[in-house]
Amino acid sequence: MDTEIAIIGAGPYGLSLAAHLRGKGLNFRVFGSPMSFWKDNVPADVPLKAEGFALNLFEPERRFTLERFCRTRGYAYARMGVPVPASVFREYGEAFQKTCAPEVYPFKVTHLSGSEGCFTLTLENGHVVRAARVVLAVGIGHFAYMPPAVAHLPGKKVSHTFNTVSFGQFRGQRVAVIGAGSSAVDTAYFLHKAAADVALYARRSKIWINNPPQDIRGLKRLVRSIKKPRSGLGTGWRSRLACDFPDVFHLLPARLRLLITKKHLGPAASWFTGQTVREEVPMHLNMTLESATDTEDGLRLEFRNTLTGELQSVRADHLFTGTGARIDLARIPFLDKALLAAIRTEDHMPVLSGGFESSVPGLYFIGPAAAGSFGPLLRFAWGARFAARRLTRRLARATARGQHVRAAGSHAGGKPGDAATGTECFAS
Repeated sequence: MDTEIAIIGAGPYGLSLAAHLRGKGLNFRVFGSPMSFWKDNVPADVPLKAEGFALNLFEPERRFTLERFCRTRGYAYARMGVPVPASVFREYGEAFQKTCAPEVYPFKVTHLSGSEGCFTLTLENGHVVRAARVVLAVGIGHFAYMPPAVAHLPGKKVSHTFNTVSFGQFRGQRVAVIGAGSSAVDTAYFLHKAAADVALYARRSKIWINNPPQDIRGLKRLVRSIKKPRSGLGTGWRSRLACDFPDVFHLLPARLRLLITKKHLGPAASWFTGQTVREEVPMHLNMTLESATDTEDGLRLEFRNTLTGELQSVRADHLFTGTGARIDLARIPFLDKALLAAIRTEDHMPVLSGGFESSVPGLYFIGPAAAGSFGPLLRFAWGARFAARRLTRRLARATARGQHVRAAGSHAGGKPGDAATGTECFAS
């Protein structure tokens, strides 16, 4: 089970990287259940905000596209304007894995330790794997943010919107949803469809809902493309620059990088679910949750109106928090404490080199955890191509160096581990 490269995570980033490493003939293994976040944390029917062309996974020849998959399976598809259900994206990712990245071991990593040249992974089945280099492609599953005001509530009465994929059990119940982003709006939509008595509460003064795509032609289309160019993150010059120049973003001062990453592309909701919520679900804006108490009559939620200062008491049987994710490496449960302490961070995110390497040589991060270093591009599936291509080149060079050192050590009678290149992981 020893391997040169271990990839932890089998979502869009991990699978795209695996497909590129496979194309180079490198020795690697992927650990994790393919597309597990999309299967266990996202309702199957939720329409994804990204356009069809921006939901591809990436292999070197760009043949296994979402478009080709949908045509083969008979699913509706368009580059723009036809929402892709989460179930279709998940199914596409699973098919991509079987075809382009079969080197997946569907076991969770329960512990990761080690340092430069040799890392040890313990799997949930008890197996131990040694790797010269490790890539963390863990997505956002570990980073759901729960407001402090609800931390003490019993788990059966409060849920993060990441953690529920079916809503029939809430039929007839009083349900409050807090948040102004897509996950909060989507959850309110599905609760409404399930005949729950649902209301949405948000600190913001407005809930942003994307407009349906418009079919614009001729000169008007040309003007719009210049004023608001399209990219894999949406329309506008900021998104286009984030897609095209992640290396420029990497050179910015840390404070500016982190601010842009946090603020750009705020929590706008999908037009598909947002229109129904806007028309049929009560929305209470400028409301901040101050306290939550579990009583015999259900939850008592105290909201304060940020404009008037008035306090409003709300009764609910269940509370959903659509409060998003906050990247914090300390919340990755399998990271060894000594390894965690050795990783340099900014705002709890790893500080990465231009090749995605952390301050621990041989330990890499891709996906949302890398957004602090490379910008908003890494928060979306569209960034998987950039990450896979860049990191594959770096890992190919590192692997070649390690093989050269091992060969030189063998001919010269050197001892394993003389150089920090992974030789200690492959000593016989």
